[in-house]
Amino acid sequence: MSNSSRLLLRLVTLLSHLPLPLCRGLGRVTGHLLYWLPNRNRATTRINLDLAFPEWSPAQRRQLARRSLVESATTFLEMPSIWLGEPEVWRQRIDCGACVTTMQQLLAEGRGLILAVPHLGNWEVGVHILTQVAPLKVLYRPPRQAELEALIVAGRSSSGATMVPATPSGVRALLQALRKGEMVTILPDQEPKAGGKEAGVFAPFFTTPASTMVLLNRLAHKTGAPVLYLYALRTKGKPGFRLHAMRGDAALADADALVAATALNQGVEQCVRHCPEQYQWSYRRWRSRPDGGPSRYG
Repeated sequence: MSNSSRLLLRLVTLLSHLPLPLCRGLGRVTGHLLYWLPNRNRATTRINLDLAFPEWSPAQRRQLARRSLVESATTFLEMPSIWLGEPEVWRQRIDCGACVTTMQQLLAEGRGLILAVPHLGNWEVGVHILTQVAPLKVLYRPPRQAELEALIVAGRSSSGATMVPATPSGVRALLQALRKGEMVTILPDQEPKAGGKEAGVFAPFFTTPASTMVLLNRLAHKTGAPVLYLYALRTKGKPGFRLHAMRGDAALADADALVAATALNQGVEQCVRHCPEQYQWSYRRWRSRPDGGPSRYG
């Protein structure tokens, strides 16, 4: 292992010991620095907000960019503790509302349940709750920092979830889980990379075409499993997070890939509009273009 890899792992371990209020305080400081200093996250966030909210004034988009960078920085500072901390501690920090009851009702139909978890709020924290509801398989894409993969997989598995890589064998595992009446979790707002051109279609997201996965829709079409959008928003004070759920549209299981992908993006967009500052606008969601033109991000 390289010295830089060791340093990164030590930093993650150190951050995992920080209390939640301190993580959030550091997140505010880091986010403001990201807003004022030139960097890739700031540039990407600004481009994405211009595409998503052209009807807003420049001042409104700048304000949202600042708040978004603060929230994104806070999310990533919270993650080490979520991965390495005690699952029960994190369960006590989540107000589930009626979400668990909703999941149980859908599971009772006997077709499994597909959870679409967008990059909204802290998408890592909910796994500690989900494993208490039913057996759970989580689709994941290995991180760019390879040395973090084992740590992340172990952390997400600490509550009992089974991690499934985005490979053909992983897809088969998801299909089998649904047919056994289990739950699967998929991040629906990542640009599909594995599987080539067959893995995605261009569908509108905030009106701008984005390369959108077809895996979630194919699983829904093949199994009849219902889809539930799920996200954990950060709240002030205790407990710290609130879980939100929204039933997916029937069009998610449409045989037409474009119809289904459009419905998928519309659902994600509806979730994002609930709390746009907690969405990960620093992700290059519109990297690919239908005409094959140059990236919007340079």
